[in-house]
Amino acid sequence: MTLPTPQEHLHVVAGIVERRSAGEPEFLQAVREVLETLEPVLAEHPEFIEAGILDRLVEPERQYIFRVPWTDDQNRVQVNRGLRVQFNSALGPYKGGLRFHPSVNLSVIKFLGFEQIFKNALTSQRIGAGKGGADFDPTGKSDAEVMRFCQSFMTELVHHIGENTDIPAGDIGVGAREIGYLFGQYRRITQRYEAGVLTGKGMGWGGAEVRTEATGYGAVFFAEEMLARAGQAIEGRRALVSGSGNVATYAIEKVQQLGGKAITASDSSGYIVDEAGIDLALLKQVKGVERGRISEYAERRPGAHFVTSGSVWDVPAELAFPCATQNELSGANARTLVKNGVRAVAEGANMPTMPDAIELFQDAGVLFAPGKAANAGGVATSALEMSQNAARSRWDRDKSESRLHGIMRDVHETTYAASERYGRPGDYVLGANSAAFVTVAQAMLEQGVI
Repeated sequence: MTLPTPQEHLHVVAGIVERRSAGEPEFLQAVREVLETLEPVLAEHPEFIEAGILDRLVEPERQYIFRVPWTDDQNRVQVNRGLRVQFNSALGPYKGGLRFHPSVNLSVIKFLGFEQIFKNALTSQRIGAGKGGADFDPTGKSDAEVMRFCQSFMTELVHHIGENTDIPAGDIGVGAREIGYLFGQYRRITQRYEAGVLTGKGMGWGGAEVRTEATGYGAVFFAEEMLARAGQAIEGRRALVSGSGNVATYAIEKVQQLGGKAITASDSSGYIVDEAGIDLALLKQVKGVERGRISEYAERRPGAHFVTSGSVWDVPAELAFPCATQNELSGANARTLVKNGVRAVAEGANMPTMPDAIELFQDAGVLFAPGKAANAGGVATSALEMSQNAARSRWDRDKSESRLHGIMRDVHETTYAASERYGRPGDYVLGANSAAFVTVAQAMLEQGVI
């Protein structure tokens, strides 16, 4: 049998995905971004073509879509749609967060699950990839409403998860409160205390130190390594951060701990600029405790101002950390950042930078860290939480942060080494995709056609 060339094979796979997943733009974007980088890998490993690795990798192992009925505080019946996509288990049980947000649909969950394959592989923690969520918006809901929704959601999800099967975690709209309600319903239904079935738990009942901070911290640790290789540092640099949830908050915190000055945060209503540096205590109070709007920060902070027009990326700075949501940083935003002297961009969110923006950064010599590498700290620490649960132990904060830092250092080195191996040193997109793909592909090859 004559094998197709890598280029021919990639073209065929792309066509199949586009036909099967028409109308799923986020998923198609994520797949294209990976396929565009794999030609040199397939040239070195024709056995991956022969075994149909990519044909299988782009198709989830299974997908669940279910209704989630619940009652609001006025005793009215509400119905949302729940999803769980179990994408790939070649390296271990499915692992990935749950997102509760109105934008959630099958395309979004599939894109997140596909990205998770590569992200999880880069951590070397032996975890597979899944993702889930619902088009439920916890914003403005009472605790009782959120609890009833989570209980209904878990009543279906319980059939598909387990410590050695699928371990969900948090994501946008799913924090410690939601994980607590989900775990409580899991216990109620199963009559088992399996702490490892969910991660992101409260510290008093199986949670891990630094899990809340891990994604934001990890993105900054990756940026630190990337800058160091280029003979630069975070210290003394102005940094832009989008978003104001956990990822953004703790990216800001770590930037400032390393001597940089984070001057922005945002939500769907606009963004704030604080030239003195973000006051973390105030940001955590407004967004974390009061669940308020980012404008309230500016109302309480002398010297800060709130902006409703334009973009957070209009502000001049040397470092940028997109930590809000997918496709938030456009080509036009990238041109502005380059014009204003940005030196490095590290993705805290999943796929926040649009393809034309990535190309602009790379052409301009801006260091660019894709989310599947830069934001791997969250899932890596989730895996560490699983390890602690299995051993019925708990690490202190210093050990937990040290392990996170070490993992992110290893992710950076693995990614950079792969970029060198495949002929484009410093191309972290190619490096992350190729290193992770080879790891997963080899496992799939050795386990047969399943």
